Amino acid sequence: MKAKQGLAASLALLLTGALAACSGGDDGGSKQATNCTNSIPKANLPVVTLWAWYPNTQLVVDNFNKQHDDVQVCWTNAGAGGDEYDKFQTAVTAGKGAPDVVMLEADRIPTYQVQKALVDLSSLGYNDVKANFSAGAWKDVSVGGGVYGAPIDGGPMGMIYRKDIFDKYGIKPPTTWAEYEAAAQKVKDAGGPLFGDFPANQPAYVTALLYQNGAKPFTYDPANKGEIGIKLNDDASKKVLDYWAGLVKKGLVGTQDQFTPDYISGVIGGKYATYLSAAWAPGYLQGAGVGKGADAEVWATAPLPQWDPANPVSVNWGGSAFSVTTQAKDKALAAKVAFGVYADDASLRDGWEKQIIFPLNVSVLKNQEFVDAKIGFFGGQQANKEVYVPAANAYQGMTYTPIGQYFYSAFTKQIAAINNGSKTGSAAADALQQDVVGYAKEQSFTVK
Repeated sequence: MKAKQGLAASLALLLTGALAACSGGDDGGSKQATNCTNSIPKANLPVVTLWAWYPNTQLVVDNFNKQHDDVQVCWTNAGAGGDEYDKFQTAVTAGKGAPDVVMLEADRIPTYQVQKALVDLSSLGYNDVKANFSAGAWKDVSVGGGVYGAPIDGGPMGMIYRKDIFDKYGIKPPTTWAEYEAAAQKVKDAGGPLFGDFPANQPAYVTALLYQNGAKPFTYDPANKGEIGIKLNDDASKKVLDYWAGLVKKGLVGTQDQFTPDYISGVIGGKYATYLSAAWAPGYLQGAGVGKGADAEVWATAPLPQWDPANPVSVNWGGSAFSVTTQAKDKALAAKVAFGVYADDASLRDGWEKQIIFPLNVSVLKNQEFVDAKIGFFGGQQANKEVYVPAANAYQGMTYTPIGQYFYSAFTKQIAAINNGSKTGSAAADALQQDVVGYAKEQSFTVK
């Protein structure tokens, strides 16, 4: 990613082991899988192979295997984020070596779906679990009319802020972007720190901000063969980019790449008053050393500022799912694992209590203990109740496409141009539109 990959890279316990261990291309649905990271307690049952990088995957897989007498999971950590994707792409290209079930970030799913590497789960148990997740969560893992992943976690967004800085300068959490800019100006005029950051290396985060203002960057349905809608320079997108370009030009926010040592050092040192991020951020920040020293007990969170507070829009940054690969020999059994792993109460509780994930399962979102939880990173604030659960419930989903990774790369260049002052937000949006449309046509898409 983006954010979630940065989170995974910071928190995942990367385990040793050969890539070939538990490769589903040869052993999917068999009883012969060996060299699993985990121990399989019921050796005579069919085995489904899984690649995943969650920090608590060992516990999650053990829970699943103990609870099932019809299938067992053989788990391999093939790397976090991009490391796993490189290995999975190699297996997809070779036509062998992929696991039966693979962990993917939602925005990666269309990249593999278009290569016919993933199985549509619509008729493989989807209807049995459909009610367990919101429409927005399902949209993120769907491509057209097909469902290509079992959602697990997400990143409903909010505004993390430093109480000490807000108190010092008499700032209340801004509820609109106009208030955000006014607060930033007030702090700067008083000689205070930057109010936030506009990072070029996190285009997924900026894309979420476009969605918040009503932009619809892409339309895509594989049923309309070869067609893709691209709208990156509409008025809604230009308004957002011009807004942030203005904050950068006025010196109200920084332009530091995030998920870097320099950025984290600045966060700890009080260089930024706010951090616009997602519900997984407390876990990431704590893993990076934030909130453990001089900056302990200073953090709080509030809803993301809105363009129109009368019509609030919730957005999401990050989120992962389990997808069944077309190399799985027993796809129905693999789907049972995809839908069942990280779905039991014990695993979900471990995930949210340790702030490893923010579950999207409605059984958690409606669990009063989860809703009312006092989050230690936020000094006991009931952050789920006040910010993240309402945002998750209101989230409507995004449309991802097979050219998503090129879009992110192109967007990174344009955000960098905004940050170095060579382009206005509107000019960057126009350049982005031209670039991504050109690429889509080169890939033989018909652009609408």
